[in-house]
Amino acid sequence: MTLHQFLLVLQARWRIALLVPIVAVLAALAVSLLMPKKYTAQTAVLVDVRSPDPVAGAAVSGIVAPSYMATQVDIIAGDRVAQRVIKMLRLDESPEMKEQWVSATGGRGTLDAWLVESLQKNLDVRPSRESNVINITFKGNSAESAAQTANSFAQAYLDINLALKTEPARLYAEWFEEQTKASRVKLEEAQARLSNFQQKAGIVSSDERTDFETAKLGALSSQLTAVQGETTDSQSKRMGRGDTVAEVMQSPLINGLKADIARLESKVQEMSVNLGVNHPLRKSAESELAALKSRLASESARISASIETSYRVGKDRERELQGAVTAQKARVLALNKQRDELNVYRRDVEAAQRAYEGVSQSASQSRLQSLTNQTNVVRLNTAVPPLSPSSPKLLLNLLLAAFGGTLLGVALALLFELSNRRVRSSEDLVHMLDLPVLASIGSSRTQRELPGAPRRLAIGHGNAA
Repeated sequence: MTLHQFLLVLQARWRIALLVPIVAVLAALAVSLLMPKKYTAQTAVLVDVRSPDPVAGAAVSGIVAPSYMATQVDIIAGDRVAQRVIKMLRLDESPEMKEQWVSATGGRGTLDAWLVESLQKNLDVRPSRESNVINITFKGNSAESAAQTANSFAQAYLDINLALKTEPARLYAEWFEEQTKASRVKLEEAQARLSNFQQKAGIVSSDERTDFETAKLGALSSQLTAVQGETTDSQSKRMGRGDTVAEVMQSPLINGLKADIARLESKVQEMSVNLGVNHPLRKSAESELAALKSRLASESARISASIETSYRVGKDRERELQGAVTAQKARVLALNKQRDELNVYRRDVEAAQRAYEGVSQSASQSRLQSLTNQTNVVRLNTAVPPLSPSSPKLLLNLLLAAFGGTLLGVALALLFELSNRRVRSSEDLVHMLDLPVLASIGSSRTQRELPGAPRRLAIGHGNAA
């Protein structure tokens, strides 16, 4: 179909093409006037993803900020925030809302679920591009309710955001509190075992006591070594000849006796040459020499007896010291064993103390986090009642209706034309009969030429009919 044919069809069926847009515009006008007005209020919140936690000191990394922002948007549009808004505005206590719920659902389901769904239908939450601002938009039947509901959503989000931080911390704090009590009981039990062992063993200061007993063992060992040396020396003297013993050789008395004996022996020998055997002087000298020798033998025997006595005393002392060293070693070993057991109890106490301190610190931190009233979300503005409704938009609806009605009117005109095709131009004859047009005769009364239409009187080729 050419443009000329299309314009001829519209010229012939102009009533349909004009009536449909008019009806569409009137219908759009009626609907726009009958539709309830909707008011849109908007508020915004700022989510500072880099704000550190005031207790833990941890900050959200900028790498996870997009997912973090998407999570915050889901929280605002979620059921928990909507339920919080319902409680804040007391919508579940409103008789009007209950009537609307019964009218819409016939009493099926729950009022809270219906209210949550109704609020979410009119809620629009969108994060700003390349920023940490989240816009909260709500549509309501009145300007005041729309602004109030939008502000309630922002405040509910602040409350829920804080609750999401404090509730896990509170649960952790309760759990850590129980663990703290259990750790305190274990610490007290470990300290009681340590105290009981110290009282049972009579230990005041194990290190000082062990050092004293060890020093005492060292002193006894030194004494035993000295006595053993003296005994060995006495034994060697005891086994040697009497005149070769150092005490004998070094004795002034024995040395004096030996000198006197040597002098008398030389005198007796001299007298034996000059005097007879029975001479009184010789007899006297021999008697004195015998007495000196007897005294020398007696003195040597006394020194030997003294050495024997010293040996026996040394042996007895050695045995006593050996027993004392053995007993002291046993005592030191027993003290070492007690100290090892004491160290085990002490390590148990130290481990219980460290566990108690660690759990107490975690419990304190969780308790502080559960008591915090600060979040990383800040309200940027407060929604105010809009001055004009956001819907229905009368001018836009009329323009859309006019445009759509025009398209529909043209389409209906073409549809009617195709269902009842008529000859409206020479082009139609050529197209339908596939014959050339010889002449075109127009009536002066009914001819209505379109602008630019060709005017033909007798133009064609072939024989006349």
